[in-house]
Amino acid sequence: MALRLINSAVFRQLVNQLPRNAQVGSVASVHTLDKIGKREIVGYGWNGTACYADRVDYPLPAIRFREANNEINALRAKEQGDWKKLSPQEIKALYRASFCQTIAEVQAPTGEWKMHLGVGLIFTAAAIWIAVLMNLFVYDELPITFDEEHQKAQLKRIIDLEINPVTGLTSKWDYENNKWKN
Repeated sequence: MALRLINSAVFRQLVNQLPRNAQVGSVASVHTLDKIGKREIVGYGWNGTACYADRVDYPLPAIRFREANNEINALRAKEQGDWKKLSPQEIKALYRASFCQTIAEVQAPTGEWKMHLGVGLIFTAAAIWIAVLMNLFVYDELPITFDEEHQKAQLKRIIDLEINPVTGLTSKWDYENNKWKN
């Protein structure tokens, strides 16, 4: 069946319609160039894609956070010289042009656990309400065999019939003295 498909004219026509450059380069790098705009690609990044992500496990993203403008280009030119001549504000501006957040900001707690806990408690409360309502409206009364009188009668019958006398319940019954073994 597969051989007939390969040899068929339809299959050959489909192969001929594929773009010739489909096998050259990765698809991810071609599509991300449209999305990053004029931001500079500065490294390999996360899985080799030209994308920006603040991640602790990939601290150096593939592209800069902001597009270069006149102010940032002037700071980058000044950066090539002595760093002692840069003010702390200029150093921070250079950093913020390349990165959105510092490592400390990325690692800072977000409080998202509160939402997860709240959703979990909502589902727990809903499950309890469903169980209560099902006990009220869906389930019938408990069978009569759940009464204490019937349970004692069933235990007496198990002892009288000596069911499972080796390892079971009746192995703990003393038949000579008619009481439980110690």
